[in-house]
Amino acid sequence: MYISISDRKGGQQDQAGAGPASVHPAFRLSPVIIWLGVVSMMTDISSESVAAILPLYVTGYLGLSTIAFGVIDGINQGASAIVRIGAGWVSDRTGRPKYVAAAGYGLSMLVRAGFLVAGGFWALAGIVTGDRIGKGIRTAPRDAMIAAEAQPEYLARSFGIHRMLDNIGAAAGPLIAFLVLLLIPNGFSTVFGVSLAFAVIGVAVLLLVVPDRLQRRRQHPGRSRPVVSWNLLRWSRLREPGLARPMAAAGLLGVLTIGDGFIYLLLQHRESFAIQWFPLLFVGTNAAFLLFAVPVGRIADRWGRVPVFLAGHGALLACYLLAGLPTAGIPATIGCLLLLGLFYAATDGVLAALVSQLAPPERLGTALGTAQTVVAISRMAAASGFGVLWFAAGPGMAVAIATALLAAAIAGAALLFRGSTAAVPAS
Repeated sequence: MYISISDRKGGQQDQAGAGPASVHPAFRLSPVIIWLGVVSMMTDISSESVAAILPLYVTGYLGLSTIAFGVIDGINQGASAIVRIGAGWVSDRTGRPKYVAAAGYGLSMLVRAGFLVAGGFWALAGIVTGDRIGKGIRTAPRDAMIAAEAQPEYLARSFGIHRMLDNIGAAAGPLIAFLVLLLIPNGFSTVFGVSLAFAVIGVAVLLLVVPDRLQRRRQHPGRSRPVVSWNLLRWSRLREPGLARPMAAAGLLGVLTIGDGFIYLLLQHRESFAIQWFPLLFVGTNAAFLLFAVPVGRIADRWGRVPVFLAGHGALLACYLLAGLPTAGIPATIGCLLLLGLFYAATDGVLAALVSQLAPPERLGTALGTAQTVVAISRMAAASGFGVLWFAAGPGMAVAIATALLAAAIAGAALLFRGSTAAVPAS
């Protein structure tokens, strides 16, 4: 069914200076954001059902080392960096973000079929690389569509609602993996088949339901499209006021974000529960993200996105502390999952809202792609480095070192944000 988008009246009053700055229009959610959330939901069921079994599949079923998993998880975190800026630039240049995003969703769908036949490190690394390149192609154009459809005063809330729908899928995927493994011990191939089916549904919804257009407020009279430049990676192209410092802070914090898979392996190593229960750790984190996404987005819009972004990394720091305890039990494990979900709720959509607040509309996709690239590369380094550290020093010492470094990085990021225009609340 075609979803029509009605014009918003008064949405630009505060921006243009007409009317009191303290009066905001009522919050209205565009159906396009809802449908993009449904696409992300289907895609996350697909990707997270595999992600929930991948740590045990690699280290247990295939018998590979934590270094091998660290490399694969690093690819999972950072391979998308190869194309993120380029995909955002193409989206800006063509004005057709839907089809750029569809190319990314379609690539992930096609390579996901490879899980059904892969059985070694290099095959898995190739499949994960292709899947993450697809993610890199789709993310910036999709976020640009969300930013274009959202009211400027409610950017973080709109991204939070999209992320909430996204994380319904992120919670359902591991739950499906859990049920499959409960019914079929070592039924990894069945999980891979289910994953492919949901990827197909997500692509179909995007192509058939989401309209291929941007809101008219993105169009600025007299402003031309970006000039073609072969040097897409030049930092000076994106040195908008206040944008460099948030990206540097995100990169600094990202290099200390070790990845969910390692945190869950730490919990499994400590508690020694059966492998069938492992996917429920992913369910717990994503359920917490689902719980926190919209309230945290509202807080970020009202009180400022930078404090919420930094507080989210404080939650991650507390998660590391709980995961690193030698003995803790079920309450500490549940607390760890809640803190990890809170971390994602306070950082993922909030960072996108920060960049959308600062970047000019004609380069929004490129700016979002750049921010996502910085985070992806830094998290790739974090995953690979932590895998080596675990192998060399053991899990307890590895997480202790990561915790200490993250505490220092939060303090450094706070200094980077000081004086940035991003630190000013949108209101």
